[in-house]
Amino acid sequence: MLTHRRKPVCLSLVSTDLPIWSVVETAATLYQKDQQRFHLLLTEPAIAQSEPTDSPTTEDTRNTTPQSRLLWLEITPYRIVMTMQGNGRFSYRHLWERGMYGISRYWLQTETIDGPGQIRLRNYTRHLELIGTPFPERVRLEYELWSETLQLGRYILNIEIHH
Repeated sequence: MLTHRRKPVCLSLVSTDLPIWSVVETAATLYQKDQQRFHLLLTEPAIAQSEPTDSPTTEDTRNTTPQSRLLWLEITPYRIVMTMQGNGRFSYRHLWERGMYGISRYWLQTETIDGPGQIRLRNYTRHLELIGTPFPERVRLEYELWSETLQLGRYILNIEIHH
């Protein structure tokens, strides 16, 4: 059973203890893999990234190139996997599972011989809720991010799928 629907989506990430807040409103494609398993594929609107130019006249001249990012979420009532790819310099993959420690990996593409750098963190899923049947209308995920024994904040990821 594979059905898909194009839907407006609002994805927000908020830290409850740090000044971090981000909202993305875009269209997404929702794929139903089976009764309680879904894939949500969305393109984050382009973000202008400044890159230095080799202009001999002004050192501060910047070339602004819009970069869109592809977000792919695998959603079940017990587990969420989110992967970001597509901008060439930075990607990540998070695995959250209700009541368990998961892995958050970040890849940084560099232009050195060393190749891509990888940062691996742990996350602890405090709460995972999937609301709506037969298709999800809202996903709420509360988690902590850890580096060894240092907590790097508490976060809430909220996804609203408008039907």
